[in-house]
Amino acid sequence: MKKTITLTELDTALTAARNALLVEMNDRGFWEGRMSSSALANAVAVFALAQADPSEHAALIKKGLRWITKNVNEDGAWGDTNTSPSNVSATILCWAALSLDQETKTAAKTVHAAETWLRHHAGGLAPEDLARCVQNRYGNDNTFSVPILAMCAQADRLGLESYRLVRQLPLELAFVPQSLYRWTRFTVVSYAIPALLSMGLLVHHHRPTRTGPLRKFRDLLAQPALRMLESMQPSHGGYQDSVVLTGFIVMGLCGAGHAAHPIVKKGAAFIASHIREDGSWPIDTNVATWLTSLSIRALHSTRYGIPLTNPQRASLKKWFLDQQHKRPHPMTHAEPGGWGWTDLPGSIPDGDDTASVLIALPLLGELDQKTRTAAEKALVWLTTLQNVDGGIPTFCRGWGKLPFDRSCPDITAATLLAFHRWIPSATADTRARMSRAMDKCVRYLRRAQTPNGAWLPLWFGTQLDDTEENPVYGTARALLSLRGLQSTDPDGVQQMIENGCRFLAQSQNEDWGWGARKGLPSAIEESAMALSALAGTGHTTAVLAGAKSLIQKLTLNAKDPKNTRFTPGPIGLYFDRLWYHQDLYPAIFVTEALCRVKELEF
Repeated sequence: MKKTITLTELDTALTAARNALLVEMNDRGFWEGRMSSSALANAVAVFALAQADPSEHAALIKKGLRWITKNVNEDGAWGDTNTSPSNVSATILCWAALSLDQETKTAAKTVHAAETWLRHHAGGLAPEDLARCVQNRYGNDNTFSVPILAMCAQADRLGLESYRLVRQLPLELAFVPQSLYRWTRFTVVSYAIPALLSMGLLVHHHRPTRTGPLRKFRDLLAQPALRMLESMQPSHGGYQDSVVLTGFIVMGLCGAGHAAHPIVKKGAAFIASHIREDGSWPIDTNVATWLTSLSIRALHSTRYGIPLTNPQRASLKKWFLDQQHKRPHPMTHAEPGGWGWTDLPGSIPDGDDTASVLIALPLLGELDQKTRTAAEKALVWLTTLQNVDGGIPTFCRGWGKLPFDRSCPDITAATLLAFHRWIPSATADTRARMSRAMDKCVRYLRRAQTPNGAWLPLWFGTQLDDTEENPVYGTARALLSLRGLQSTDPDGVQQMIENGCRFLAQSQNEDWGWGARKGLPSAIEESAMALSALAGTGHTTAVLAGAKSLIQKLTLNAKDPKNTRFTPGPIGLYFDRLWYHQDLYPAIFVTEALCRVKELEF
């Protein structure tokens, strides 16, 4: 392949990518995208509906089970997406869900193939083998391992004394003020407290504590736990807008004897309303806030983007301001001011989306007083989220005991850019707070950068490597933020940028594309992100060759954007080690990358 790209090739590809992104803006004026269908979500959804009311939901259960049997991998097992390799979690849950179908030959054949796979990959079908395999996969984090084993127990897949293999979670949490959570030793992440309560009730119901006083005490906790769960349930019934989390809560409460509780009714209705035409469910409804902020940033990244019209900008600005959290969140007790990943009721304010919205808002035109006031609250909110180590976590300050609650380099870098963008218009008090926070962010990023110049992301990874880490994405995302600071090298930021760019340049594959790390197959998302981060840094030869390689991976149609095809890869993480792909990621990343390449003189 020739390493050079012509201006005509670049212009054609850029036009097609921009048009493909613009056509995905929905009728309400923002980007909603489409999450990949998930075998794991299907398994949880159909089983939860069967526990809640098998008669009422019989048609949906049948449809969902049919999808599971039709979407099994060639090896007889399931992965998290239709392009994912088989894994233990998805396979065990689908195997458990198929216990609902004792009649069809297709289900029996599928179950037999799954059991063959599990014998080889889980060490056997003995309950102890299955439990050990699941627990080894997640280590000390019980967020996912306990619900998986609990569903297997409810499906009679773990033998006669099945609940002895399901760890009890601390129901005492119902009496602990949430402000004290960070000082406890809870083994679930901050955003999964509802699942902890539901599973705690389930296990206590089937395997109550032997100690008399503690058993009686936990008996008394059922009603406080239910009240807490009810206070955390969004108006439409879906916890975090996730079929997976909501399904685990529904089946847990049903198994604990609370099938008639309103939480179950609302949760089951949410699950039932989110099935797709083909009988599948995604793991989450959408990540519209995240996608929209990224799309705005991509389209306005350089003069070669397509600025949105004034009515579109006004509509988007209002949409962002309307969904900013106005009161403390019932699950995390986060103060008002942040944004979550979606505009739907299950959203939880988080550092990543709050920073990204703050970066996007100034691109939408004149900053009126209402926008400045909203931004001021969000900026203060981010300063209060900062951890002691100087980094910015996703949801809650100070937890940090489990991987998905720790500080994150790409979120920290985005926060640094958001502070930088808003310093000129912030009040004196907020400027002072941001200045102190920015110093801590820079020190954290310096410590977090690996010796070879990379940063590791938290919510993105790769399924193609045993480490499941994606240093190319993490480094590129952090670099895009740091390069936007436009400052005179505060505390060695320029050196970090040079180290990160050197890592990306050295990670380029022989086909001139990028994968999650050097040597892994080149992919659209990583290649586009690396190009965006490297364009204009002096690595021109690598960038131009990479742009040509990227364009050759695309199916482009500049005249008919609906016929432009981007094949997404499962690089996103939801919960621990639960993968998804998002159809809009390639269009967003490619648009920004080609806009930045276009600025080069060649």
